[in-house]
Amino acid sequence: MQPTDVRTDTRPKSTTFGIGKLVGVSIAAFAFTFSLVPLYRIACEKVFGIRLENSAVAAPATSATPAERWVTVEFDATVNSHLPWSFRPNDTRMRVRVGKQYETTYYAHNDSVAAVVGSATPSVAPARASGFFQKTECFCFTAQTLQAGETRDMPVRFIIDPSLPKDVNTVTLSYTFFKNDVLTSRLTAHAAPVRNSPGVAAAP
Repeated sequence: MQPTDVRTDTRPKSTTFGIGKLVGVSIAAFAFTFSLVPLYRIACEKVFGIRLENSAVAAPATSATPAERWVTVEFDATVNSHLPWSFRPNDTRMRVRVGKQYETTYYAHNDSVAAVVGSATPSVAPARASGFFQKTECFCFTAQTLQAGETRDMPVRFIIDPSLPKDVNTVTLSYTFFKNDVLTSRLTAHAAPVRNSPGVAAAP
Protein backbone atom coordinates (compact mmCIF):
# COMPACT_ATOMS: atom_id res chain seq x y z
CA MET A 1 0.00 0.00 0.00
CA GLN A 2 1.54 3.29 -1.18
CA PRO A 3 1.70 6.28 1.18
CA THR A 4 -0.85 9.06 0.66
CA ASP A 5 0.53 12.29 -0.96
CA VAL A 6 -0.19 14.97 1.61
CA ARG A 7 0.76 18.59 0.72
CA THR A 8 1.94 20.63 3.60
CA ASP A 9 2.62 24.42 3.96
CA THR A 10 6.33 24.78 3.54
CA ARG A 11 6.36 28.52 4.59
CA PRO A 12 7.81 29.21 7.99
CA LYS A 13 5.18 29.62 10.70
CA SER A 14 6.74 32.93 11.78
CA THR A 15 6.16 34.46 8.33
CA THR A 16 2.52 33.41 8.24
CA PHE A 17 1.93 34.78 11.72
CA GLY A 18 3.63 38.09 10.82
CA ILE A 19 1.40 38.66 7.78
CA GLY A 20 -1.71 37.94 9.78
CA LYS A 21 -0.62 40.28 12.52
CA LEU A 22 0.07 43.08 10.00
CA VAL A 23 -3.40 42.70 8.47
CA GLY A 24 -4.97 42.79 11.90
CA VAL A 25 -3.12 45.98 12.88
CA SER A 26 -4.18 47.67 9.63
CA ILE A 27 -7.84 46.82 10.22
CA ALA A 28 -7.67 48.06 13.79
CA ALA A 29 -6.02 51.34 12.73
CA PHE A 30 -8.70 51.94 10.11
CA ALA A 31 -11.47 51.27 12.60
CA PHE A 32 -9.87 53.61 15.13
CA THR A 33 -9.50 56.41 12.60
CA PHE A 34 -13.08 56.00 11.42
CA SER A 35 -14.35 56.24 15.00
CA LEU A 36 -12.44 59.46 15.82
CA VAL A 37 -15.16 61.80 14.51
CA PRO A 38 -18.08 60.28 16.47
CA LEU A 39 -15.88 59.88 19.55
CA TYR A 40 -14.85 63.54 19.32
CA ARG A 41 -18.48 64.64 18.92
CA ILE A 42 -19.58 62.49 21.88
CA ALA A 43 -16.75 63.82 24.05
CA CYS A 44 -17.62 67.44 23.22
CA GLU A 45 -21.35 67.03 23.82
CA LYS A 46 -21.35 64.69 26.84
CA VAL A 47 -18.20 65.75 28.67
CA PHE A 48 -17.78 69.44 27.79
CA GLY A 49 -21.40 70.26 26.94
CA ILE A 50 -20.53 71.67 23.48
CA ARG A 51 -22.95 71.03 20.63
CA LEU A 52 -20.95 71.13 17.41
CA GLU A 53 -23.95 71.46 15.10
CA ASN A 54 -24.77 74.88 16.61
CA SER A 55 -21.39 76.46 15.79
CA ALA A 56 -22.35 77.25 12.17
CA VAL A 57 -25.62 78.86 13.27
CA ALA A 58 -23.97 80.97 15.97
CA ALA A 59 -21.37 82.45 13.60
CA PRO A 60 -23.65 85.06 11.94
CA ALA A 61 -24.86 86.32 15.33
CA THR A 62 -21.24 86.76 16.49
CA SER A 63 -20.23 88.67 13.34
CA ALA A 64 -23.27 90.94 13.66
CA THR A 65 -22.40 91.99 17.22
CA PRO A 66 -19.66 94.58 16.36
CA ALA A 67 -22.16 96.56 14.23
CA GLU A 68 -24.08 97.41 17.42
CA ARG A 69 -21.02 98.87 19.11
CA TRP A 70 -20.94 102.57 19.99
CA VAL A 71 -17.86 104.75 20.41
CA THR A 72 -17.35 108.32 21.60
CA VAL A 73 -15.46 110.62 19.22
CA GLU A 74 -14.00 113.85 20.59
CA PHE A 75 -12.89 116.76 18.37
CA ASP A 76 -10.03 119.15 19.05
CA ALA A 77 -8.40 122.06 17.19
CA THR A 78 -5.15 124.03 17.40
CA VAL A 79 -3.82 126.96 15.40
CA ASN A 80 -0.13 127.58 14.82
CA SER A 81 1.02 130.97 16.07
CA HIS A 82 1.96 132.14 12.55
CA LEU A 83 -1.59 131.66 11.25
CA PRO A 84 -3.94 134.60 12.07
CA TRP A 85 -7.07 132.43 12.16
CA SER A 86 -9.70 131.42 14.68
CA PHE A 87 -10.28 127.68 14.42
CA ARG A 88 -12.42 125.32 16.51
CA PRO A 89 -14.77 122.33 16.17
CA ASN A 90 -18.49 123.04 16.02
CA ASP A 91 -19.08 119.77 17.88
CA THR A 92 -16.73 118.80 20.67
CA ARG A 93 -18.10 115.28 21.16
CA MET A 94 -20.19 112.81 19.21
CA ARG A 95 -21.53 109.34 19.95
CA VAL A 96 -21.19 107.16 16.84
CA ARG A 97 -21.88 103.56 15.86
CA VAL A 98 -19.01 101.68 14.25
CA GLY A 99 -19.32 101.02 10.53
CA LYS A 100 -21.64 103.98 9.93
CA GLN A 101 -20.66 107.28 8.27
CA TYR A 102 -20.99 110.54 10.21
CA GLU A 103 -20.28 114.21 9.48
CA THR A 104 -19.07 117.09 11.60
CA THR A 105 -17.76 120.58 10.83
CA TYR A 106 -14.96 122.87 11.99
CA TYR A 107 -15.28 126.65 12.23
CA ALA A 108 -12.53 128.79 10.66
CA HIS A 109 -12.24 132.57 10.48
CA ASN A 110 -9.47 134.71 8.97
CA ASP A 111 -8.75 137.40 11.55
CA SER A 112 -6.26 139.30 9.37
CA VAL A 113 -6.78 142.01 6.75
CA ALA A 114 -5.29 139.92 3.94
CA ALA A 115 -6.01 136.60 2.30
CA VAL A 116 -4.16 133.65 3.90
CA VAL A 117 -3.71 130.02 2.86
CA GLY A 118 -3.69 127.39 5.59
CA SER A 119 -3.01 123.65 5.67
CA ALA A 120 -4.35 121.32 8.35
CA THR A 121 -2.60 118.29 9.82
CA PRO A 122 -4.84 115.65 11.43
CA SER A 123 -4.01 113.25 14.24
CA VAL A 124 -5.94 110.51 16.03
CA ALA A 125 -5.56 109.40 19.65
CA PRO A 126 -4.90 106.82 20.89
CA ALA A 127 -2.34 106.15 18.16
CA ARG A 128 -3.40 102.51 17.73
CA ALA A 129 -6.88 103.70 16.75
CA SER A 130 -5.63 105.82 13.83
CA GLY A 131 -5.76 102.93 11.37
CA PHE A 132 -9.45 102.39 12.17
CA PHE A 133 -10.52 106.05 11.78
CA GLN A 134 -11.38 106.47 8.10
CA LYS A 135 -11.97 109.97 6.70
CA THR A 136 -14.02 109.90 3.48
CA GLU A 137 -14.04 113.70 3.13
CA CYS A 138 -11.87 116.25 4.91
CA PHE A 139 -10.73 119.85 4.54
CA CYS A 140 -7.26 118.57 5.42
CA PHE A 141 -6.98 116.87 2.02
CA THR A 142 -6.26 120.24 0.36
CA ALA A 143 -4.97 123.69 1.35
CA GLN A 144 -7.65 126.18 2.42
CA THR A 145 -7.76 129.84 1.40
CA LEU A 146 -9.66 132.38 3.48
CA GLN A 147 -10.04 135.95 2.36
CA ALA A 148 -9.66 138.77 4.87
CA GLY A 149 -12.44 138.46 7.47
CA GLU A 150 -13.92 135.36 5.80
CA THR A 151 -15.66 132.68 7.87
CA ARG A 152 -16.17 129.09 6.78
CA ASP A 153 -17.56 125.83 8.17
CA MET A 154 -15.39 123.00 6.88
CA PRO A 155 -16.86 119.46 6.83
CA VAL A 156 -15.32 116.16 7.88
CA ARG A 157 -16.97 112.82 7.04
CA PHE A 158 -15.68 109.73 8.78
CA ILE A 159 -16.33 106.07 9.60
CA ILE A 160 -15.05 104.07 12.58
CA ASP A 161 -13.97 100.64 11.39
CA PRO A 162 -15.78 97.83 13.29
CA SER A 163 -12.37 96.18 13.82
CA LEU A 164 -11.39 98.93 16.29
CA PRO A 165 -9.82 97.23 19.38
CA LYS A 166 -12.51 96.37 21.90
CA ASP A 167 -10.82 98.24 24.75
CA VAL A 168 -10.86 101.55 22.83
CA ASN A 169 -14.10 103.36 23.68
CA THR A 170 -13.06 106.98 23.03
CA VAL A 171 -11.26 108.32 19.96
CA THR A 172 -10.00 111.90 19.65
CA LEU A 173 -9.66 113.61 16.26
CA SER A 174 -7.38 116.64 16.38
CA TYR A 175 -6.37 119.18 13.74
CA THR A 176 -3.56 121.69 13.75
CA PHE A 177 -3.76 124.47 11.17
CA PHE A 178 -0.49 125.94 9.85
CA LYS A 179 0.09 128.92 7.61
CA ASN A 180 1.11 127.74 4.15
CA ASP A 181 3.83 130.32 3.50
CA VAL A 182 4.52 129.26 -0.09
CA LEU A 183 0.90 129.39 -1.25
CA THR A 184 0.18 132.55 0.74
CA SER A 185 3.16 134.31 -0.90
CA ARG A 186 1.95 133.27 -4.33
CA LEU A 187 -1.54 134.49 -3.53
CA THR A 188 -0.22 137.84 -2.30
CA ALA A 189 2.00 138.29 -5.35
CA HIS A 190 -0.86 137.48 -7.70
CA ALA A 191 -3.20 139.94 -5.97
CA ALA A 192 -0.67 142.81 -5.81
CA PRO A 193 -1.30 145.66 -8.33
CA VAL A 194 1.08 145.84 -11.25
CA ARG A 195 3.21 148.97 -11.19
CA ASN A 196 4.99 150.63 -14.13
CA SER A 197 3.73 148.02 -16.57
CA PRO A 198 4.57 148.69 -20.23
CA GLY A 199 1.79 150.43 -22.11
CA VAL A 200 0.32 152.01 -18.98
CA ALA A 201 0.66 155.78 -18.77
CA ALA A 202 1.90 157.19 -15.50
CA ALA A 203 -0.47 159.37 -13.55
CA PRO A 204 0.25 163.10 -13.83
